Amino acid sequence: MTTQPPALLIAGHGTRDEAGAEAFRDFVKELGRRHPELPVAGGFIELSPPPLGEAVTELVERGVRRFAAVPLMLVSAGHAKGDIPAALAREKERHPGVTYTYGRPLGPHPALLRVLERRLDEALAGTPREDVTVLLVGRGSTDPDANAEVCKAARLLWEGRGYAGVETAFVSLAAPDVPSGLDRVARLGARRVVVLPYFLFTGILPERVRRQTEEWAAAHPEVEVRSADVIGPEPELLDLVMERYAEAVAGDLRMNCDSCVYRIALPGFEDKVGQPQQPHFHPDDDGHDHGHGHGHHHHGGSTHSHAH
Repeated sequence: MTTQPPALLIAGHGTRDEAGAEAFRDFVKELGRRHPELPVAGGFIELSPPPLGEAVTELVERGVRRFAAVPLMLVSAGHAKGDIPAALAREKERHPGVTYTYGRPLGPHPALLRVLERRLDEALAGTPREDVTVLLVGRGSTDPDANAEVCKAARLLWEGRGYAGVETAFVSLAAPDVPSGLDRVARLGARRVVVLPYFLFTGILPERVRRQTEEWAAAHPEVEVRSADVIGPEPELLDLVMERYAEAVAGDLRMNCDSCVYRIALPGFEDKVGQPQQPHFHPDDDGHDHGHGHGHHHHGGSTHSHAH
């Protein structure tokens, strides 16, 4: 008898925007269609149906005893760090005998950076990248680590792709807001700007980004401003959710290997993939006077590969 693989539970933010909620529900259905071998369900933490608890109940009624939960979120803020684990703990109490593992948020994964790059190409329609400054706009959070993740995505998007610059702004709860972010890139000398929403699906917040961008552009005719689209239900996103599912099932919740140049071919750094890592020292660091006059020395004669 083959054991049933754990079910997949997708946890979403929730939105007051009906089109955004529908996009999430369609995405969950598409995952189910692509993976008939898995029970798949999805629910929201707040604002829109179905609630996460209902999705868990649906799985339990289908005979599921084990599931892996993947947060359909780009950054790990209060929802991914607190609300979802709390909701899952509550469901475990409501359904004795059910066990689950919890995956990690999606971004900034190279597959998603490729989609963002595609969205920029669509908005640029042939304008040379070196003339363009990108303003990546995140949701915004009271959690500084979550905001820092958006900055990390911006830096990774900039690396090796040839844009004049990639700056960050936030649509709520964090500075700079969209108009301030646009003011800033203009002060930095940008004459062509693409505002790129760092959001999975359409919704109230991405629409607000677009509206604020249009208002700022109307007041600053000397700067050419374009809006790019959200990520959307792309094949890369469907594949990435399954990658996060597989990690959660295997208990392989790794450090930030997604954007590690020694594992992943990032633009401009392809030669680093798989390079063996030599132990090294920084001669200028305090307390590192090894007394060696030459470079690569091997501790115990070993070189270690970059396996984290």
